[in-house]
Amino acid sequence: MDSKAFWEILKSRGITFVAGVPDSTFGDAYNYMVDDPEITYVPAVREDVALGIASAAYFSGGLGGVMMQNSGIGNIVNPLTSFSLMYKIPVLLIVGWRGFGGPPNDAPEHWIMGVKTPEILDLLGVPSVVMEPESLESDLDRLLAKIKQDSVPGALLVRSGMIS
Repeated sequence: MDSKAFWEILKSRGITFVAGVPDSTFGDAYNYMVDDPEITYVPAVREDVALGIASAAYFSGGLGGVMMQNSGIGNIVNPLTSFSLMYKIPVLLIVGWRGFGGPPNDAPEHWIMGVKTPEILDLLGVPSVVMEPESLESDLDRLLAKIKQDSVPGALLVRSGMIS
């Protein structure tokens, strides 16, 4: 899926305030987002900081997004549990899924987290969907409905090469 189509889908669902840490998984999608005047992007030094920033959208009646790599999930476990989940603050985590499928995919430092990413999200009670370009709109709509209904963060897992 091309970057413009990806972001048009997210923007049409109200995702126009995004914080995050750059990730090569997103390739041109990151640059497209930064250059899109309809998206407010706040760069963050760490994923936990991005989560706090993106949460501000909820307090103004919207839904923020956090763009991050799955290796950063370790950096947001405590803020997810002691802030987002505890106080029921919904946010969309747009997660670049490095190490998908484990060995021999990707670099070795991504293998374990690549395998464990869905398990960690599930353990934390964070609903997630894996991006499939042909069903992104319906999958995203279901995820966003769950996020809003339960007032929890949710994750869109994006494998490498899904967005160009």
